[in-house]
Amino acid sequence: MPTPARVVVLPKDPGPLQIVDLSLPDPGPYQVVIKQYASGVCHSQLHQMHNPRQVPVILGHESTGVILKVGSEVSHVQEGDTVLVTWVPRDAANTKRHASPAVVELPGGETAMSQNVFTWADTTIADEQYVVKVSSDINRETTSIIGCAVMTGAGAVENTAGVKKGDSVAIFGVGGVGLSAIVAAKTLEAYPIIAIDLSEEKLAFARQFGATHTINASETDPVKAVKELTVDEGRRNMGGRPVSGADYVFDCIGIKQTMEQIVPAARAGFFGAEQGGTAVLVGVPQTTVELNAADILVNEKKFIGSIGGSCSPDQDFPKYLDWYDQGLLNLDALVTERFTLDQINEATLALQSGEISGRAILVL
Repeated sequence: MPTPARVVVLPKDPGPLQIVDLSLPDPGPYQVVIKQYASGVCHSQLHQMHNPRQVPVILGHESTGVILKVGSEVSHVQEGDTVLVTWVPRDAANTKRHASPAVVELPGGETAMSQNVFTWADTTIADEQYVVKVSSDINRETTSIIGCAVMTGAGAVENTAGVKKGDSVAIFGVGGVGLSAIVAAKTLEAYPIIAIDLSEEKLAFARQFGATHTINASETDPVKAVKELTVDEGRRNMGGRPVSGADYVFDCIGIKQTMEQIVPAARAGFFGAEQGGTAVLVGVPQTTVELNAADILVNEKKFIGSIGGSCSPDQDFPKYLDWYDQGLLNLDALVTERFTLDQINEATLALQSGEISGRAILVL
């Protein structure tokens, strides 16, 4: 029997988001139907909204919910289970088949597509690879951002970069993803943890999550400031000068300017005796980037990408829930704005205008 749902749809032609009443089909063999509690509102969805498209699109990729129906081949969850929904396969290393992206049929027969999942809806249907079972006593609202914001930021620090105790870390952009990166750096005992942004309000907020130093890039050159904070008189670069720059520099924004700042802000190496620092691209880029190849070569620096925090949701989500329970990851403070489904256009406008200091969610 079909399941009624209210779903946010991005029309094919430019215009505001629409809320459409439709019927979700019974799940296929590897699908589940989920009644949702809350969904994150991610900045990367703005890129989808602004880019051209050939068909209507359904958005959202992190949420909490409860399983209503399961397909015949689904074994890791059952009806009534509480779950986190994400856009990364829960166990990609052991995937024996390609997970299918969600699609829905709109009234009138037109089909709306998702990238992997859609969570801007009161009820969704998803491939079981994008659903992780969790305890039923979780906070049903604030944990909804684990499936993207927390996973992407914290995972980039822990999984992609492999930050260790005592490593110096600089993070460009301290929205929901950047703040999650700060939390992971603090948990791993990195020092210093340098937050870079354009807003004093956001920088003050970042200190609450573990930033030890802050740089307002609207007032000073952030690369120069990072280097001034990380001078090591006991180590020398190829020019015989004291080494400076962070061991790991993360761009949680993805614009051209910040992508071109993270490599020079990374520490220089020395003739193979010591590798240079690592610049990690976390934010979703919409432009090309120009890098100083000589800096990368001579100082043996690395420029790498981190998609979804290199996470394995089955393994990492329980850990992030433990961090929350232990007080290491303050999701209640990280979620700074709540909207209803009917306020989705207000939510995306606030996000685009820079009015969200942490992470916004839809309470469903």
